[in-house]
Amino acid sequence: MQLIFVHGWSVTNTYTYGNLPRALSHAAAGVGLSLDIQHIYLGRYISFNDNVTMDDIARAMDRALRDLPGNSDAHIAPFSCITHSTGGPVVRSWVDRFYGARQLDALPLKHLVMLAPANHGSTLAVLGKARVGRIKAWFSGIEPGQRVLDWLGLGSEGQWELNHTWLDYDMTAASFYPFVLTGQGIDHKFYDFINSYLVEKGSDGVIRVAGANLNYSWVSLVQSLDDEIRKQPRTLRLKLARDGGIKHPQPVALRVYNQYSHTGKTMGIMQSIGPNDTGAPVVQDILKCVQVDSRQAYENQLEHLQNDTRKAQKDGDQYCMLVFNVHDDQGEHIAQGDYDLLFLAGSQYQPGKLPKGFFMDRQMNQSTGRLVYYLNVDKMQDIIKTGQFGLRVVARPVTGFAYYAAAEFRPSKDEVQKILMPNQTIYVDIMLHRFVDKNVFRFGPVTDTPINFKNIKPSGETLV
Repeated sequence: MQLIFVHGWSVTNTYTYGNLPRALSHAAAGVGLSLDIQHIYLGRYISFNDNVTMDDIARAMDRALRDLPGNSDAHIAPFSCITHSTGGPVVRSWVDRFYGARQLDALPLKHLVMLAPANHGSTLAVLGKARVGRIKAWFSGIEPGQRVLDWLGLGSEGQWELNHTWLDYDMTAASFYPFVLTGQGIDHKFYDFINSYLVEKGSDGVIRVAGANLNYSWVSLVQSLDDEIRKQPRTLRLKLARDGGIKHPQPVALRVYNQYSHTGKTMGIMQSIGPNDTGAPVVQDILKCVQVDSRQAYENQLEHLQNDTRKAQKDGDQYCMLVFNVHDDQGEHIAQGDYDLLFLAGSQYQPGKLPKGFFMDRQMNQSTGRLVYYLNVDKMQDIIKTGQFGLRVVARPVTGFAYYAAAEFRPSKDEVQKILMPNQTIYVDIMLHRFVDKNVFRFGPVTDTPINFKNIKPSGETLV
């Protein structure tokens, strides 16, 4: 078996892999797996240069793979891959760029085992280069690359595009088996507490479980024109898009550990493993993952890891992330500051009816205008069970020659339960109708006296 490792963001030394490669090679024989240390390759990529993008790294990875012994410009031998942190989306970006859903059958990558992957970004990216540079959890002694950091920001364009295309992947049909192994432990001796995100519940100090998990939801909402929910202010219903309002990718195996944090010698999911720690849970799970060779075997491992995750989380709360993208039917992106979004609950769908403690965090992506919420799903169980949950969007302007009406989404109980899933990220795409008054453009006859239309008012009649 050929096994390659791909590190995380801003790494400058293969020391980051620790002794995990040696522990795997030592433990492999015990499970009948041929994995000698000479069959393991440690990836080295540049992420700390401001000019380098995620796409640049994916292109360079393809060249590096073809330069490996036994490969060529026309051929890449089958291999398995273990990634850490940003390495997960790096490899997924390579898969998407060079193979994608249509050519997945030709993919030489058979097993993708992602340790604490930033599949849906990291909370720390919003802090910016200067502040992130002081956080020991991410790196030591080097400034981060801004373009990759932009990709990692919650609600980034790169995440939106990659996870949207991933919905169409039939991975097991192509004998491609992805796994997510992530921690929810906090190493209190390691972190320097310069930011509350480093000790955030439901995360490993850098990546949320919901931000790592490749089981996620994609919700597409469209504002109706004739279904009025409220008269004051005028509010039109948001409905699920006709082409499939709620979508999920093919299920991906997930294991959550209590004993591992993102990095560090004491609890790090990769760096804490010694060369002889062959019985470490993450070592044993990796070996089981790379032995999967069929759809049924994958489903069995998925169920096994799922049961272990339930045990790990039985005494703690679970969380979810929601990423909101608001635009109109004319392609106009509604930027930050131009809309308000409220969560609703109760029989009258009011914002003041949500349970105490449900809200954990809110971030606005400055570049995309996407709003990201982090919620405690366990605190919302009563609402989820009754289905009395909704959303209200108020975009500006609300009057004038071109404006928006308020919008509300009131999903059914079944839909609520499909959307607010623990450990998951939910992408919510909201399309509002842009109302244009007919007085924006009118014709009139030729008159003896010029007509001044400087002070014309909206007619109140809008274009169909």
